[in-house]
This record gives sequence, C-alpha cells and structure tokens, in this order.
Amino acid sequence: MKQLRIIFNQITESTIFAFQALKGNKVRTLLSTLGITIGIFSIIMVLALVDSLERNVKKSIDTLGKDAIIVDKWPWDFSGDYKWWKFMNRPNPTLNELKQIELNSQLSEAACLVATVGNATVEYGSNTASGVSMSGVTHDYYRVKNFNIIEGRYFTETETNNGLPVVVLGYGLADNLFPNGNAVGKEIVVKKNKYRIVGIIEKQGENLFGNQFDKLVILPVKCLANYIRLNSNRNQTTIEVKTKAGVSPDLLEEELRGIMRAQRKLRPGQEENFALNKTSLFDAPLKATFKAVTIAGWIIGGFAMLVGGFGIANIMFVSVKERTNQIGIKKSLGARSYFILIEFLVEAVVLCLAGGAVGVSVVALSVFAVQYFFDFEVVLSIPNILTGFGTSALVGIMAGLIPAVSAAKLDPVTAMRAK
Repeated sequence: MKQLRIIFNQITESTIFAFQALKGNKVRTLLSTLGITIGIFSIIMVLALVDSLERNVKKSIDTLGKDAIIVDKWPWDFSGDYKWWKFMNRPNPTLNELKQIELNSQLSEAACLVATVGNATVEYGSNTASGVSMSGVTHDYYRVKNFNIIEGRYFTETETNNGLPVVVLGYGLADNLFPNGNAVGKEIVVKKNKYRIVGIIEKQGENLFGNQFDKLVILPVKCLANYIRLNSNRNQTTIEVKTKAGVSPDLLEEELRGIMRAQRKLRPGQEENFALNKTSLFDAPLKATFKAVTIAGWIIGGFAMLVGGFGIANIMFVSVKERTNQIGIKKSLGARSYFILIEFLVEAVVLCLAGGAVGVSVVALSVFAVQYFFDFEVVLSIPNILTGFGTSALVGIMAGLIPAVSAAKLDPVTAMRAK
C-alpha cells in the first residue's frame, strides 16, 4: 500500500513537472504535438461521421419496414449482375394475392398492397406542388407503416373498400398547399380529379430515401384504380407484410414464398417470378462500406500519429539530455530508476494527451459546424472521445518509452558531471 502511494505521488509530481515543461517550451510543445492533434482529429472525425452516417442510414432503412417483408417484382439485389430486363417483365403483385396472404399467412400481423404513381402535380386554388408521389393503399397500410396522424383521421373501412376519393397528405405537402393550416376537409385536384383531405401525417423529415411521407398523397387503392391500371409495368406495386411479434422475418419470408409460389402456380424447381425483400439485405453491404471507411480513417490518422510520435520521441530525447545533470543528482539522493522512468514516461503521455485534447476539441467544433450549416445530425459519442484519449496515451507510452528507459539507466556519477 505504501509503495502504491509512493508511485501515485511520483506520477502526480511527474504530471505537474510535465505541465511546467510544456509552459516553458511552448513553441516546441506546439510543434511536437501538432502531429498528434492532426492524427486524433482525423481518426475521431471519421469515427464520428461513420457512426452518425450509419445511424442515419439505419433509421432511413427502418422506414421501409424493419419488421416487414416486401413482395415485389424488383429484388433488392446488390450484386454486379442485375438482370433488370428480366425483372421488368415480371407481373406486379395483385389484390388477389394480397387476399390469399391475409387468408393463409399464420406468421403475419398485417398486410397491405401499395400502388405508387410518381411525378404528379397537386393543386389547391393557386397553390401547386409538382413531383408528388401518390400511393394507393389497402386499409391495413396504417398498421404496417405505423405513422401518426396529427390532424384529422385515417380512412374508414367503408372509404377504403368503396374507393372513395379521400386522401391523407404528408406534412410537407400540406404545409406547401395550405401555409395557413386548416387542410382537413378541403379538396385538392390531381389530373382534374378532386379528392377530399381527411388527415395529415406527422412530420417525418429527410432521410436516405428523401421525404418518404412528407411529400406523399395516400388514397384508397380502389380509388387510384379508377384512373390507372394497377398491373401496368409503368406503375410500382408491392405487397408489404408485417411480421408478428416474436416471429423471425426469415420464417415469414419462407411462408410467403410458399403462398406466392402456389398463387402463381410455379412448379417445384421453377424459377420464381417475384422477389421477397427485407431490410436485413442492406446489412452486409453497409457493414462492409462503413468498415472500409473506418479503416481508411485509421490509416490516414495513423500516419499523422506516427509522425507525431516521432516528434514526441525526439522532444523526450532532448529533455533527457537537458536534464541529465538533474537525473544524476536525483539518483545520488536515492531516487530509484523506475522513478526516473515514470517521470519521463508521464511527461510523454501528457504531451500526447495535450495534442489529443486539442484534436478532440477541434472535432467537437467541427461537429457543431456540420450540424449548424448542413442540417446533418453528427454525434461525438463518449466511446469515440475515450478512443481519442486512449490512442493519444498509447502513442505517448510508445514514444516516451525508449527515452525514459535511457534516462533511467544513466549512471548517477556520470550524469552529475554532464554539462
């Protein structure tokens, strides 16, 4: 216990002495820690950006339905051989197939058909919004997507089943057409057809796929079917199936595969003419991408840290030479070799931690600037901060070890005679 207290006191004194040395040689300290600062900035900034980007991407992907299977003719395939001409000729999922899924699926919570028409122009009086997507949906769409209505209501079953001309608007679209509010109950015009607004969806904000809900018009699919042919290759139609609580999406996928093959009368071994997509398909390519970016950040930062480490080592060798006489006096008065070792090792670590602290501070300011000017959420997490300081301390130990050992091995008589 006494020995530990002595070592603690030695570390404390060495830290104080290190800070005094920093103050006494400000220019030398600044130049020697600059490499550490650049290295820590590079590493921690990359880690913060990768973590934030990964979080934003996952949040965006979850809007597609993290617990859902999407029946589509287009697969979410990330391989280099994407046979689009083959997938284009596949039939779209149909209302009859949706009914069979609802009747035969034991593992699904809810299912809906979504038919999407893009690039529509919506009008209300003199206000217009172009490039709008219209989604014709069956009634359980709200159960699959889990969005909130902040004004008005969702469709009734009667409105959905009869295909009445009623719509629910995304927040951004409603704000564009009705800047003064009070959109519910008003009528909008799309391609000379009038639709009565019954509800407004809560604001979702931007994500990887744009404003999925904010600029969307939702209406009963039977209403949309009065104006377009649902099975046309020019329109996008999917069936979205939500997994029951506690059920693996993989099990639901296999169940849906059996139902769809039966509905399309595919023989055993015959190639499927539909795709079953799920958000987990993004996991592998995203993980590989983020891993590559992280490694690149460590490599770039590592070179700067290497240069900074050599700078710190050089400074420590100079410090040992300047204080050789002091080392000899301390040893002659009874200071042990490991005291001298700790003194110089702590000084090297303090130098690196000072550079690391500046680097982390610059990252914090950069994160604030990115959020303020670009409206992109970047978070500097505690683990990343600890990584920065831990890396700085490790470089300090490595850079200061050889100079500290050389100082500890000095002969006291020879050292005292040094000038």
